[in-house]
Amino acid sequence: MSLALGLLLVLGVAVAAFVLARGRAATLRAGGGAGRQRLNSLPFYHGAYAFLWAALPALLFLAAWAPIQHGLINDAVLASPVGQQLPDFDLARDAILSEARAVASGASDLAFNPQAQALVPVFQAASGRYGLIGSGLALLLALAGAGWAWSRISLDLRARTGVEKWLMGLLVAASMIAILTTFGIVLSLLFETMRFFQMVPANDFLFGLNWSPQVAIRADQAGSSGAFGSIPLFWGTIFIGAIIAMIVAIPLGLMSAIFLTQYAPGKLRKVLKPLLEILAGVPTVVYGYFAALTVAPLVRDLGLAIGVSSASSESALAAGLVMGVMIIPFVSSMADDSIAAVPQAMRDGSLALGATRSETIRKVILPAALPGVVGGVLLAVSRAIGETMIVVMAAGLAANLTANPFGSVTTVTTQIVQLLTGDQEFDSPKTLAAFALGLVLFLVTLVLNLIALRVVRKYREAYE
Repeated sequence: MSLALGLLLVLGVAVAAFVLARGRAATLRAGGGAGRQRLNSLPFYHGAYAFLWAALPALLFLAAWAPIQHGLINDAVLASPVGQQLPDFDLARDAILSEARAVASGASDLAFNPQAQALVPVFQAASGRYGLIGSGLALLLALAGAGWAWSRISLDLRARTGVEKWLMGLLVAASMIAILTTFGIVLSLLFETMRFFQMVPANDFLFGLNWSPQVAIRADQAGSSGAFGSIPLFWGTIFIGAIIAMIVAIPLGLMSAIFLTQYAPGKLRKVLKPLLEILAGVPTVVYGYFAALTVAPLVRDLGLAIGVSSASSESALAAGLVMGVMIIPFVSSMADDSIAAVPQAMRDGSLALGATRSETIRKVILPAALPGVVGGVLLAVSRAIGETMIVVMAAGLAANLTANPFGSVTTVTTQIVQLLTGDQEFDSPKTLAAFALGLVLFLVTLVLNLIALRVVRKYREAYE
């Protein structure tokens, strides 16, 4: 028996508590007189008060019971006579348990391993037993919460205040999820990175110029020395995302924002601005196809035409151009909002002194909107350096330390995908290198986002 039954029982009790509590409060309201006999809160809040006390504690218990139940079921299965015959090897045993669990839950029709098939009845019995226990405890908790809320219903109960406290707690919990998620990401990256640096010196990783994460399986194996210098990866990331892409995105995004805010008629702006922002919603894999099938051949032909014999069909220039087009909406939208927020009095004052519209834009509006524009650029850079699909499909996988835009380079995110693709052992520095790359990239993007938010905050304080 799954916990779905417990969830249905808890919700049923909560709905019944809502109806009964609201009815009782309405009765008190109808029977009360004037002055102190009036209800402190409306009957609806009394019902909501009982609903929350019946539902939330029990739902929290079910959420905590789910992982506990998973462990109890595994222990019960391993303690059974059939479970004691499983192999001692952890991977093989876990595979058999997973297969048996899938059949027992209905996710799979038949187990290929005879031992897994024999464990299916054991899994079903244990799941039913512990599911019933969890559902029963949740039901008791819901009834206790409903009874406690029912006992407090009176003319003087501040039910609305109680409901608002529950909702405030839910809002705080929702806001903490993002913080705790970020904290968990940092910890998971940090621990694995520390293991990596126990195998590879930090200096070799941070300042090395050769990236070849191939670890020798045997002592006499050649060509697998395992070089983990990350400089070529970070250079490729900066070259594509922060140089080429920004050369495309900043002028086009800024000029489009100036046109839409200063020159375009209102009807034209209503059409062009949504069309421009559609670029932000196009999947990156579509940009990757466009870069690989259309832009990359054109860039290669251009390189060959100007005498670059090493021009490749996978180049930094092809990926950077398409990536720059992809992040134009980020730059344009922030610049648009920044320019539109400049006080009209500054425009009028400049024009009244005899400046032309273009001079007003260059010498008054853009300097005033510069903090917001810079914030948008930094946000666009942080978006660009985390891009993967375009680089994989248009720039290649070669970790080259080159400034040739027609050459093949790779980025940090692309190498992370390569290192974690397929079956990998997490005791190998080749796999753990992905976590070290991820941690450094996370810190870089975090710093860029903090700088952008600080700049935007200063801008809003000045012109809001």
